[in-house]
Amino acid sequence: MRRLGSVQRKMPCVFVTEVKEEPSSKREHQPFKVLATETISHKALDADIYSAIPTEKVDGTCCYVTTYKGQPYLWARLDRKPNKLAEKRFKNFLHSKQNSKEFFWNVEEDFKPVPECWIPAKEIEQLNGNPMPDENGHIPGWVPVEKNNKQYCWHSSVVNYEFELALVLKHHPDDPGLLEISTVPLSDLLEQTLELIGTNINGNPYGLGSKKHPLHLLIPHGAFQIRNLPSLKHNDLLSWFEGCREGKIEGIVWHCNDGCLIKVHRHHLGLRWPILDTYMNSKPVIINMNLNKYDYAFDTKCLFNHFLKIDNQKFGRLKDIILDV
Repeated sequence: MRRLGSVQRKMPCVFVTEVKEEPSSKREHQPFKVLATETISHKALDADIYSAIPTEKVDGTCCYVTTYKGQPYLWARLDRKPNKLAEKRFKNFLHSKQNSKEFFWNVEEDFKPVPECWIPAKEIEQLNGNPMPDENGHIPGWVPVEKNNKQYCWHSSVVNYEFELALVLKHHPDDPGLLEISTVPLSDLLEQTLELIGTNINGNPYGLGSKKHPLHLLIPHGAFQIRNLPSLKHNDLLSWFEGCREGKIEGIVWHCNDGCLIKVHRHHLGLRWPILDTYMNSKPVIINMNLNKYDYAFDTKCLFNHFLKIDNQKFGRLKDIILDV
C-alpha cells in the first residue's frame, strides 16, 4: 500500500462551508459555527475526491518525524503566530474585509520569535524565501522534541532516542479487527506525520490511562482506513456518523492521489464530539513489543519498560490498559 499524505497544513472541508451566528460547540467562547452545506467544494473535486482513500480523523496533536542532530527525531507542532500589534491589524482587516483588498504581512517584523531549531511546515506558501502565514495568520511549523523538555514531556514519553524507537498504535497486520501497540524504528517513520493521543492530550477523548498512570501513543496519519463509507452526500454521511458503529469517530480525512488531504469533522455536520463510546475503543488491542532479538535495558519508569511487562497480552479495549508506572 502506498504511503498516504502528510499533514503539513490546514485541511479544507469536503463541503463548501457557511458561518452560522450561533455559539460553537467545538471551541469555547467562539460565537459562531462553521457548518457544511450540501455542495462539494471545488478543492475536493479538483483533487478527485471520488478516488481518494477515506481514513479516520484521529483526535490528538500533530507530530512529524524528520532528522535532527543526524538522527530521526519526533517533532512537535508549533505555529509561528503574529505579535499583538500585527494580530490586531489582521483582525481589523478581517472585520472590514473587502474583496478588492489583500492583507500585507511583514514576516520579519509581524511575528513572535520561535526557537532557532524551528522549521516551517512543508507545502506552505513562500515569498522571497520566507514562509507565509495561512488564512488564520499563522505559519505552521515544527520543533524537535528534546528528551528533557517539560513542555513536550508527553511527546517524549512515546519515543526513545537511544534506541531510536517509537510507540505506535495501528491495525494488526494479520487482523484488521485487532489493534496493535508496538515499537517501530523512527527511521521507518521518516517524513511521516502522526497523531499523538493520550491522557493529557486534547481532553483525552479515547479515555486512555489516568492522571496517576498516563498513557500516550502515536498513530500514523492514514493508519485507520474506512472500508464501508457511504456515498459522498451530506445526508448519507450524517446518517453514517449517527447510526453506524464505524461512524463513532471524530471525522474523516480523504487522502487524494495528488497528495491533497480533504476532511470533514462531526462539527461540520452539527454533531457533537467527543462522544462516550468511540469506534477506536470498540476493538480489542494486543501488545507486541517485538524486542526479543535486542538486548534492551529501558529506564524503569518509561512507557517502553512498562509495555514490556505486559508484552503479548490482549485487552478488550484501549481503555482497559492500565500501566503501573
